[in-house]
Amino acid sequence: MKFFVDTAEISEIAELKDLGLVDGVTTNPSLIMKSGRDILEVTKEICDLVDGPVSAEVVSLTAEDMIAEGRKLAKIADNICVKVPLTWDGLKACKVLTDEGFKVNVTLCFSANQALLAAKAGATFISPFVGRLDDINIDGMDLIAEIRQIYDNFAFETEILVASVRTVNHVTQSAIIGADVVTVPPAVLKKLVEHPLTANGLEGFMKDWAKTGQNIL
Repeated sequence: MKFFVDTAEISEIAELKDLGLVDGVTTNPSLIMKSGRDILEVTKEICDLVDGPVSAEVVSLTAEDMIAEGRKLAKIADNICVKVPLTWDGLKACKVLTDEGFKVNVTLCFSANQALLAAKAGATFISPFVGRLDDINIDGMDLIAEIRQIYDNFAFETEILVASVRTVNHVTQSAIIGADVVTVPPAVLKKLVEHPLTANGLEGFMKDWAKTGQNIL
């Protein structure tokens, strides 16, 4: 399973990239706002930093304008993946941009039927938002399992990119189900390394080592 980093903060991406944990990056208007940077400038910097897909989102609502924005975003770098919303106009834009050879990430997916339509429209990635479903008492991981089965049934090449990841359990369950990608905020990604038994074990080792009075360096 691939890890994408869900942020527009260059320092966070660079740190995780150095550990080999970044297969791609996803951004959206909210993340760009938090970064305080110009969208074209920060997206270009991210593309230069990572080799994998970098999702950059259109902000128009009509297919015609989405297509125009998508073409402009795609000129930033070869690894740009144009992100469009899962609306009727978004699907139209997805089909045109995909036919023109661009990678497309269809976002804000909340149902298996939506995911099926996105795959038929040629999406490179489908982004189901599991955390937002959990927020309304619907198990977001059930949706990932449904999409996985549908895509496998018909051999769709669209990759399942699990988004709105809030917990480490979302990551574990995505891997078990067989999602292709999870896009994870840096804070959640770092929590994957944590376990109380690891911390307790290390504390015990350090106490015992101190009693030996030895040094390695």
